[in-house]
Amino acid sequence: MPRDDSAALRQIRQWAIERRVRSTLKALGELASLDLGLDVDDACDILAGVTQVDLATRIQSNVTGEWMYVFKPRVEAYVLSLKVILRDDCLVVSFHEDEDSDSEDDS
Repeated sequence: MPRDDSAALRQIRQWAIERRVRSTLKALGELASLDLGLDVDDACDILAGVTQVDLATRIQSNVTGEWMYVFKPRVEAYVLSLKVILRDDCLVVSFHEDEDSDSEDDS
């Protein structure tokens, strides 16, 4: 995993455009619970549009040691929190309305 956040951001956006995105069951449940009518394609579109401004932090998973990128993009009237890990593709581990919580979830 590159330490350069801009390289990781480019990779995340590219894989989102290519639809090389997987989601945990937890993230899919969170996406559905937003009541915004978003589906997996919408999640990919959101990831494809994230910018350096949306990157809130980068934290290391206590479980796997992998780096998780936390994005907080605005979608409609909501600020969402998305936790993403780069592996052989882009893995979304958390996708919910931002509650100002940076705790690690199921990673």
